[in-house]
Amino acid sequence: MLGFDRRAARCTWTAALVVLLLYLVYLVRSTLFIFVLALLFGYMLSPLVNLFDRFLPVSRTRTRTPALALAYVIFVGIVVLLTVKIGSQVVDQANALSKKFPEMIASWEKPIPEASATVNSIKQQIIDKVRAQVLSRSGDVLSALPQAGLKFITVASDLIYVVIIPILGFFFLKDGRLMRQHILETVEDGPRRALLDEVLADLHLLLAHYMRALLLLSLATFTSYSIAFSIMGVPYAILLAAIGGMLEFIPTLGPLSAGILILIVGGVSGAPIAAIVIFLVAYRVVQDYVLSPYLMGQGVELHPLALLFGVFAGAEVAGIPGAFLSVPVLAMVRILYLRIRRARSGVELSPGSTVRP
Repeated sequence: MLGFDRRAARCTWTAALVVLLLYLVYLVRSTLFIFVLALLFGYMLSPLVNLFDRFLPVSRTRTRTPALALAYVIFVGIVVLLTVKIGSQVVDQANALSKKFPEMIASWEKPIPEASATVNSIKQQIIDKVRAQVLSRSGDVLSALPQAGLKFITVASDLIYVVIIPILGFFFLKDGRLMRQHILETVEDGPRRALLDEVLADLHLLLAHYMRALLLLSLATFTSYSIAFSIMGVPYAILLAAIGGMLEFIPTLGPLSAGILILIVGGVSGAPIAAIVIFLVAYRVVQDYVLSPYLMGQGVELHPLALLFGVFAGAEVAGIPGAFLSVPVLAMVRILYLRIRRARSGVELSPGSTVRP
């Protein structure tokens, strides 16, 4: 009557609720990102917690709290040790580089006596364009590194980053299984609950493998860069290795930015550019085709085009946090799609079968 369609009204109401939910997520995106970081922090620390939990004495009333406390103590000790041993060297080298950077650029711009006037002219034109497009920005970044290193103490005093995230991570580790059970209880017994259980199991394995892989890849990059640059005599080896290791947490764009910055610093400081290029290319091949597939396992099976689209789209929407979260978000969407498609087709899968270690 009056042209009213219940199905159309239901679909319209559902679409409106979805749009409203997305808008609310956008409004609380900063708080949501903190909770996501806490969740990922918990996954990063979970192997250590599980290890202690297996070796501590077993009792009926024992909880994971002792294992959590011991893991947190060891983690804080490692962070303090690395900050004292490596962080001070990074800040010192950043200070030295920011002071010498203009002088290095000036010496790099001098004509080559052995080259012809045409070659020197072309070189000068290229340098001018690079200076206008890249070097000026790189100089600003390098000049800001010491201040960023010094501001780390100020950031470390911020409760959001130093207290809130570890506390939230503690609760995720302590009550994660209970939270999962509460989520399952929101759905009645049946195929939908079984599907939700399988999806949660897949997501758990995905995030665990992803954070473990990121941490190990970052450590491998820092170790390889610092050793190789020290052997090649590259100035500011620890600083460049630290930058390369930290940028490994940003897919695609991070390693690319680190490589460009390393080549710029190596070029203006007189380091062996050919050796650096060969090493960077060889390391990327080993990491992208050996280390990364082995550490990631079968959980992040994304086509390179989808990966690049996700990284650039995430960076455009939410900057560095968006680029950082793009890969796990795309992998989650893929898992959800596969589970729903196979559930409709009647193919039975055990939990975690789409994400194998």
